[in-house]
Amino acid sequence: MAGPIASLPATALLIVDLQNDFIHPEGAYARGQAASPQAQALPARIKPLADLMRVRGGLVAATQFTLVPGRGGEPLISPHLLAMRPFLRKGDFLPGGWGHRVVEALQPIDVCVEKIAYSAFYQTRLEWLLRKLGILHLVVAGIVTNGGVASTVRDAHVRDIEVTVLEDGCAAPTPQMHDEAIAALAPVARIASIAGVMAEIAAL
Repeated sequence: MAGPIASLPATALLIVDLQNDFIHPEGAYARGQAASPQAQALPARIKPLADLMRVRGGLVAATQFTLVPGRGGEPLISPHLLAMRPFLRKGDFLPGGWGHRVVEALQPIDVCVEKIAYSAFYQTRLEWLLRKLGILHLVVAGIVTNGGVASTVRDAHVRDIEVTVLEDGCAAPTPQMHDEAIAALAPVARIASIAGVMAEIAAL
């Protein structure tokens, strides 16, 4: 179980999937009337912590959900995702595109990792980067609590990476789903608030 933040050079804030296509008013999810107000509120909440991490020498990392283009540029979309989000189309979550980018409020991001599934560790370079950069502790925020956040946190746990989950820095489709996911993560991660983690960093 992770303890309080002990060393900023060895700690990274990992922002999961707070991208334009998910939460910007002009993004793909807003076009499909699927943008979550809870998720849209997160950047302003997380920004003070991200700014403090940068000032104090911590790493700010982010994941980018990606729809890899296939033949003719058509996105390779998993059947379950297409069933839930039939509005997704060519150009959405396109690598290097505006919709793929982490929202401006959270820029600059030190390290970005593209991902194609819930977990940011599945078939990505995230673990390699963390080892190379000497990161031993992840502070995780983003969306969705019961999806990308939960899968990434559990995969970090089995890799012996300490994790603090920001309870007020994550969001799910409903408050109940968020609360249940946070409770389920408590055995494998430390649950904390943004203000609490900022206080720990300020005390270093």
